[in-house]
Amino acid sequence: MGKQFDFISEEQQEFIEQQKIFFVGTAASDGRVNVSPKGTDSFRVISSHKIVWLNLTGSGNETAAHLLKNDRMTIMFCAFEGKAMIMRLYGYAKIYHERDAEFGEYMPLFPPNVGARQIIEMEVDMVQTSCGFAVPFMDYKEERTTLNDWSAKQGRERIEEYWKNKNQQSIDGFETKVLG
Repeated sequence: MGKQFDFISEEQQEFIEQQKIFFVGTAASDGRVNVSPKGTDSFRVISSHKIVWLNLTGSGNETAAHLLKNDRMTIMFCAFEGKAMIMRLYGYAKIYHERDAEFGEYMPLFPPNVGARQIIEMEVDMVQTSCGFAVPFMDYKEERTTLNDWSAKQGRERIEEYWKNKNQQSIDGFETKVLG
């Protein structure tokens, strides 16, 4: 049976900071549910009730489209090393783009990345932990640099062209407002 908490504790923050991957779940009121794996150095706990994560350019932009329709979001961490645990953060999220002041405030928390597409801020209203006994052990080898290398090679102008061509709508046709 899982345990529920009203905020992110210091111990839970330490667990989050040790994880190499997290999963983001969003859904509009209709259309498909989306679950996206996220990696690299892209997640920060701001306070016991607030997190932010850097959303990098990718093949789709489902999270942004869904959050414009319905601001609910769930983030899940799984311990693949050490003590078994699953942690979910539940809450309500906002999207910030480069044109927003909040983007500029949060961006210094992350390594520079030409592919930085949005920053997602979530107000956490519940933390749930569960055993994770069925999650396999997996050894972390290293970060993949493919996405960051690709983004750096593209440069900002070509990244924005990519957003224009591939990131303006979700697979269900919802707008993402990536370019305003």
